[in-house]
Amino acid sequence: MKILGLALLLGLGAVQAAPYTPASDAEVVERLPARASDPAIGRVDSLRKQLAARPDDVALRIDIARRYFDLAMAQGDPRYVGYASAAIAPLASSAPDLAGYWLVHGLIQQYSHNFEGALRSLAKAHALDPQSSEPLAWRSAIHMVQANYEEALAECKRLAPLVQPLQAQGCSAYVEAATGQLAAAYDGLAAGLAAAGPLSPELRLWLNTRLAEMAVRLGRFPQAEAHFKAALQQGVTDQFLLGAYADYLLQQNRPAEVMRLLESWERSDILLLRLAMAGRAAKDSRADGWASQLRDRFAAAALRGDRLHEQEAARFELDIEGNPSKALDLATRNYNDQKEPRDAEILMRAAIAAKQPRAAAPAIGWMRSSRYEDPHLKTLFDTLSTPGAAR
Repeated sequence: MKILGLALLLGLGAVQAAPYTPASDAEVVERLPARASDPAIGRVDSLRKQLAARPDDVALRIDIARRYFDLAMAQGDPRYVGYASAAIAPLASSAPDLAGYWLVHGLIQQYSHNFEGALRSLAKAHALDPQSSEPLAWRSAIHMVQANYEEALAECKRLAPLVQPLQAQGCSAYVEAATGQLAAAYDGLAAGLAAAGPLSPELRLWLNTRLAEMAVRLGRFPQAEAHFKAALQQGVTDQFLLGAYADYLLQQNRPAEVMRLLESWERSDILLLRLAMAGRAAKDSRADGWASQLRDRFAAAALRGDRLHEQEAARFELDIEGNPSKALDLATRNYNDQKEPRDAEILMRAAIAAKQPRAAAPAIGWMRSSRYEDPHLKTLFDTLSTPGAAR
């Protein structure tokens, strides 16, 4: 699932196949399935028609690109990022001094794991529009995925004067929960949400998703369940939320609920992996088909040299294919780019399964320095830290 967990107010999800960029605005690559009533799809289709008549409309290009990017984040289909890239591609030569352009450009860069480039683009977006909070939220999220916690917290502090207090508190609590202050971060943010007045559905979803993850790590499972359900009730399509809840249900040995939750989500690699894992656990007849789809997608990505989904591929190799050596290779390469807890978890699990404990040294070092609190990861840490572990 990933890449950045969530940027504030945004479900980022993104370790998926590399986006294909159409050669022109007129090229139709594929009609993606979507409900005719989906207003987001209808609006972007309408804007594309306007762009065909006004190809020099810079603001319209930026608007379309951002809408496509948001669809990719919500739906888990990387082709939307390709469409976003195509929409702003004609602007690259002029690189306009427009905050919106640099914001979308930065979002596309981070999707492709060009984190340093994304940080520069987002900094430029904020410089052009100092009252915009979004570039700072995304910069904080990028620092989190790279385990640069001081930098992430600094962005939260810069964000605070630009947003409502609970939003700023959520940003800081996310960092604190990753650096040895889990219980205090959860308790403070939960109290803030309980006392809050009207909030946007997107913010409620983000806060409840983060609180759910914290509650799971604290072993407060009834609270975690309540937060997940509150997030789902907001009516906002968010694949990160679906993936996080699916992981929780798998951890609780409730695979049938995962299959119901993710019905019709096979298009997303992130969620298809959860379906395959749930199907296998439940001995469902569809499990082999889901695994076959993933096998084909990961093989095609490898042929393209696409490394954007190595964490998910590592989980597939370890948990579905039973190939710890290949899983460890993928997890190791993935950890060079991304250092979120899930990246550390798959690296440690693969190292244990492959009987190569030294390969998990980067994740062990991260656990020590960050003081990250999670009973499951602590068990892996202890196993790998024991003399003669996993040999």
